[in-house]
Amino acid sequence: MSQVEARLAELGLTVPEVAIPVAAYVPAVISGSHVFTSGQLPMVAGALAATGRLGGEIDVEEGTKLAELCALNAIAAVKSVIGDLDRVVQVVRVTGFVSSMPDFYGQPAVINGASNLLGKAFDGAHSRSAVGVAALPLNAPVEIDMIVEFK
Repeated sequence: MSQVEARLAELGLTVPEVAIPVAAYVPAVISGSHVFTSGQLPMVAGALAATGRLGGEIDVEEGTKLAELCALNAIAAVKSVIGDLDRVVQVVRVTGFVSSMPDFYGQPAVINGASNLLGKAFDGAHSRSAVGVAALPLNAPVEIDMIVEFK
């Protein structure tokens, strides 16, 4: 077990199997010493954990947990191409998309679910954007992608 997976286990979490793509893409690609993940939805065992928009059917607390699930799926995507998560030098960038009602402005708080988990798993901080959007694939509430550097 990698140190990253051990830190996740201390939080009661495990790295899932990589999510099967829902369209014409792969979960992650390597370019040089970086892994670029595709957008990861809050999938659990092949199904969305929830659907809807923040400020509507989904509240910030649930959205934060869904963003954490997205981060776990992004970690799985990274693992699928580099094998050992201890090869990750740092998470460089996270982009979070939050399906939002027009009057919802809490996107940063929602994406903190992903950022906080990644900070604990990889012992560090990253750059980030948290973007509100009208809709996401499959009516997902949250989606993240990330770039990691590895050795």
